[in-house]
Amino acid sequence: MNKVVLIRHGESEWNKLNKFTGWHDAELSQNGKIEAKNAGFLLKKEKFFFNYAHTSMLKRAIYTLQYILKILNQPWIPVKKSWRLNERHYGMLEGFNKNEILQKYGHEQVLLWRRSFHVNPPVIDIKDKRFPGNDVRYANIDTNKLPRGESLEKTIQRVIPYWDQFIYPQLKEKKNILIVAHGNSLRALMKYLNKINDKKIIELEIPTAVPIILEFNEKYIPTKWYYLK
Repeated sequence: MNKVVLIRHGESEWNKLNKFTGWHDAELSQNGKIEAKNAGFLLKKEKFFFNYAHTSMLKRAIYTLQYILKILNQPWIPVKKSWRLNERHYGMLEGFNKNEILQKYGHEQVLLWRRSFHVNPPVIDIKDKRFPGNDVRYANIDTNKLPRGESLEKTIQRVIPYWDQFIYPQLKEKKNILIVAHGNSLRALMKYLNKINDKKIIELEIPTAVPIILEFNEKYIPTKWYYLK
């Protein structure tokens, strides 16, 4: 039986400050580092072994993965990083405290921006420092592909091609795969793989640093998923 393990990064400094983080490269908080290590110990207790790992271009996910692989004593496995696994880009909301945005725009509007499947947050200009095209790490990517503000629907549109091109072929080789990413990029994968409808996916919360185990049958179709606690 093949397994894919999904893990959201440990708590970041901006999670702790209740800010819209998105593509901002926030550090792990001290609690986040502990969470990451605990995820590693959980996987070690269950004797998980991985052939490949995937993560985003953001250090809160990269460092979480590093903590986990160190505890598993598997730091040598191939790791691929991609912007396609980055968190959803929150556009103009990035960097603002969520309570401040609630007070300014009201609960109903903020709920639409945060939880609606189709609705985008207000987008940023390409001259804005928050636009990924102004970050050296994305210099080799067509700026037309980089987001200025995304709904979950748009996040899915960039995550699934990565799954199809890089992860699914490894799964078909009967390899065990670890993906350390973000709340919304992982929700995108969960929606796609488990055929969760547009309304139900809004209800799915991905807790920080709690492994989600996806089991696949011999035809590489997901059969069940559960949290490892």
